[in-house]
Amino acid sequence: MNDFIANIKSADDKIRGPAWQSAGPLGAPAVNDLAGVMADADFEIARSAKRALWKIVRYAGRPGAGKEAAAVVAAIIPLLSSGPAAVRRELVWMLSEIGRDQTVAPIAALLADADLREDARCCLERILGRPSLAALKRAFSAAPEEFKYALAESLRARGEPVHGYPSRKLAPHKSTRVQPLGA
Repeated sequence: MNDFIANIKSADDKIRGPAWQSAGPLGAPAVNDLAGVMADADFEIARSAKRALWKIVRYAGRPGAGKEAAAVVAAIIPLLSSGPAAVRRELVWMLSEIGRDQTVAPIAALLADADLREDARCCLERILGRPSLAALKRAFSAAPEEFKYALAESLRARGEPVHGYPSRKLAPHKSTRVQPLGA
């Protein structure tokens, strides 16, 4: 693993590229180290770590790899509680790809975080099942007024009627005037 992380951190694209492209089979043991490198000050190194972690998530999410997916999910969940918002945002989206009911509570906890609540909401909308729907309903009842409109959209997307919070997409934002022809 040390050699892999060293390759991800390499300044040489010819070393870093093949490293992240081959990361998929590394699985859960690489998650923590890669999440740490995702916060690297060098943009290309951070991006390579993110790409590597996405490779791992997608590899673990392939059909028939339930145990691998569960291990990757278990490695990601503790990382949601601290770290840079940009890294946690990516991790939430990764969980929405391979996580199921066990990811709902940790993602729902992020609905209280102003930096991550929109991503958490969208990810809960993507995770099908009763637990995620229940989490959205609970969040709606406790959310600040300005966030209720977004939660209402997610609930409607999941087939739940929501009254009193119309879609903001349908509300006019700008006054318009039509001039008569020839004026």
